[in-house]
Amino acid sequence: MPDQLPLPEQQLNIELSEEMADGKYANLAIITHSFAEFVIDFVTVMPNVPKAKVKSRIVMTPHHAKRLMRALIDNIKRFESQYGPIKDQETPNMPFNFGAPAGQA
Repeated sequence: MPDQLPLPEQQLNIELSEEMADGKYANLAIITHSFAEFVIDFVTVMPNVPKAKVKSRIVMTPHHAKRLMRALIDNIKRFESQYGPIKDQETPNMPFNFGAPAGQA
């Protein structure tokens, strides 16, 4: 059997619209999952406002959710090596009623 030549590395061109480039601010992530997918809702909670809206929802396979987790861990380690440790803040006790299984952020 002849030696396999390495496949050439493919480049992925990613477009970023002006509207998307501004981003959306979120200070809460609600994560739920089923057998087939993870759903991450990004929410902005404001002080003294009893209602909050989901700003963005991302749905992904469990495989991609795990890849995202690893990428976040790697980037947080690099951030902390450059800027110092990120201190955990105590999470305020906020009542949530979304009618879905309890999530974690």
